[in-house]
Amino acid sequence: MKINPSPEELASLFSPNSKVVVLTGAGVSAESGVATFRDKTTGLWSRFNPKELANFTSFLKDPKLVWDWYDFRKQAIHTVQPNPGHFALVEMENLFSDFTLVTQNIDNLHQRAGSAKIIELHGNIERNYCIKCGRFKIEIEELPPTCESCGGLVRPDVVWFGENLPEDALRIAWQKSEECTIFMVVGTSAEVFPAARLPYEASKNGATLIVINPDETPVSVVSDFHVFEKSGIFLPQLVNALKKKLNG
Repeated sequence: MKINPSPEELASLFSPNSKVVVLTGAGVSAESGVATFRDKTTGLWSRFNPKELANFTSFLKDPKLVWDWYDFRKQAIHTVQPNPGHFALVEMENLFSDFTLVTQNIDNLHQRAGSAKIIELHGNIERNYCIKCGRFKIEIEELPPTCESCGGLVRPDVVWFGENLPEDALRIAWQKSEECTIFMVVGTSAEVFPAARLPYEASKNGATLIVINPDETPVSVVSDFHVFEKSGIFLPQLVNALKKKLNG
């Protein structure tokens, strides 16, 4: 593993035909000010363990409480903006015909920045669906919301503790990881499975593995390069170096 390569050195690894996969996590969102589950919550929610709210059993027991928690989180997310790391990934997407952004984040910031080729492994806090008929519901008038078609309870379209990841999303992410030539792990500790297996699968199939994270991660030991920097600082530098290399 080489530590802290320059943006130009990493850019030299790419070609116009590179198949690029980027896996992002909570660290990217944290740079915009989005609190993670590890952060201490103040006020009313400081009395609750997020893991006790983000599960289906708690939702059925007290849907109003769970919805109040998610409404609190959603309103907090609405106060922040995508950061330079988000926008750099949009630019990177436009440089390669085969580019896939795989995110564990549910905050919709990648979409707000303009990312299009994105796979959401843990869902999206802006979407909701009925647990009875499956109909999606975007606008929420009251909490807890119910389905106008069947009267069933509506829940956030996010993956809760104890639930499996969406099959189609995981399948495509796995396929892209197997086929890619460059796999980047950005702003995530890469500890939560099955998403954490993706970089290992890419490396096993010959992809160059790049970690961009201020701290060492479990996947660092098998990576080819580790940049100990925040994504919002390093990714724009990398994109500028890529533009110079690819666009001449």
